[in-house]
Amino acid sequence: MAKIAFILLCHKDPDAIIKQAQSLTAVGDYISIHFDARAKPEAYRKIRNALDDNPNVTFAHKRIKCGWGEWSLVEATIYAVQSAVEAFPRATHFYMLSGDCMAIKSAEYAHEFLDRRDCDYVESFDYFQSDWIKTGWKEERLIYRHWFNERTQKRRFYAMFEIQKRLGLTREIPQDIEVMIGSQWWCLRRRTIEWILDFIKQRRDVMRFFATTWIPDETFFQTLVRHLVPEHEIQSRTLTFLMFTDYGLPVTFYNDHYDLLLSQDFLFARKISPEAADLKRRLGVLYASDGTKFQISNEGRSLYKFLSTKGRIGRRFAPRFWEKESSLGRERELLIVVCKKWHVAKRLVDRIRTMTNIPCIEYLFNEESCFLPDLGGIQSTMGKRHRHRRALMRMLFDYYDTDRLVVCMDPANLDLLEDFGNDRSLTRILEIECQFSDDYLIGHAMRVGLAGDRTPYETLMRLLPTVRNDMVHESDRIRDADFDNHLHMREIDGVEINARAVSQFLTVPEEKAREIVALDHLFAD
Repeated sequence: MAKIAFILLCHKDPDAIIKQAQSLTAVGDYISIHFDARAKPEAYRKIRNALDDNPNVTFAHKRIKCGWGEWSLVEATIYAVQSAVEAFPRATHFYMLSGDCMAIKSAEYAHEFLDRRDCDYVESFDYFQSDWIKTGWKEERLIYRHWFNERTQKRRFYAMFEIQKRLGLTREIPQDIEVMIGSQWWCLRRRTIEWILDFIKQRRDVMRFFATTWIPDETFFQTLVRHLVPEHEIQSRTLTFLMFTDYGLPVTFYNDHYDLLLSQDFLFARKISPEAADLKRRLGVLYASDGTKFQISNEGRSLYKFLSTKGRIGRRFAPRFWEKESSLGRERELLIVVCKKWHVAKRLVDRIRTMTNIPCIEYLFNEESCFLPDLGGIQSTMGKRHRHRRALMRMLFDYYDTDRLVVCMDPANLDLLEDFGNDRSLTRILEIECQFSDDYLIGHAMRVGLAGDRTPYETLMRLLPTVRNDMVHESDRIRDADFDNHLHMREIDGVEINARAVSQFLTVPEEKAREIVALDHLFAD
């Protein structure tokens, strides 16, 4: 059975470190602690006094001062690993942690999870081919030497970089290694750790190379594992659940995140807020529990992305510079059907297409597969359609040789509605307001990635109010925009009322509009 030696890098909050070590070792696991040498001596003494008598706790044989982005973080990890290998001969796995991490599964579950497959868990992506680095330096991290801390010695850091760049003082990457990149929060088998320690002794050239790279904790272990371990024995993922904001800052978890954390397919989570006392207490009890069952749904990241994106939605008031002279034409009419239930809008526009001579196009800004004629490539990707929206629409008017065009849009496309609504052409909007059953909302949550086939029913029920409120919010935003010629069709209204709205929308007689909306299955799911 797996026995874990936790490698803990920490620098503050000695009371929390003591509790963390006591919790993790109470079930028979081990921990090796490196407490930053920059911290106050009395804090370190407090930790030693509390844990020295615990046979399942050891300390890094050497303490050093650590700095973000420096080699010192890797060096401190190596010291803690070396001490753990020597002190805990029965440890089968070595798991990297920080003081902000806590278990979100029981020890029983974690041990069974690690026993299930003989492999190493470490994010390990090709440094140059992957998109793991989103912005900023990439090659520069490796081919130039970095001796100073970018945060505390900024002027020296960038001065040395500029000197090397100006003089062309680049260096080669060791030829027999392929640099990889990933999260520093790994879980490696004992055999892999021993191979790494042997490699460190033998390959001083590689050590010198990484010692002057920038942010080596994201590349050192990730590269060595790929170099030493067969590919089929590596799972390129972390077992620690963590998320980042768009600004590159880690998302912090609080007391009300308990249920969300337990449902993620990870063993630990980072970062837990220092103020989340109740969350820490419950997770501490959880790790020592027996027989606890976990329903894994793994929707945490998609839910965070969904909610945080909605919170940042704004309006664009000024036209883009390339759109200033790109009006659709004062004599043209753009008729926009807005509906969250795409199949309802498609049924309506199919009926309009059949019963009038108005060309109709479905969700061209939402569905890549929407049929569009060849317009010289401007229609080929969703990105191009959005970037050149007015040019695309003008070309469609020209292609169909018409002054009237019906298109479908999702209520989330407020920027498109505002853009076209401000055009010199006549724009009418027909918003179809539907009723949303729980089954429909569950299906929508799955389509947008908030849930999956494995999401438990209880989790889905907790998501439904969020999804429903989001749809109401989208409709409210459209109403708040106060568009001219904004008409409504409602599922709860009868044919007569809806026919009047369609009549005004299409400027057709009410009798014709009544034929268009008189579909028994128009609103059916």
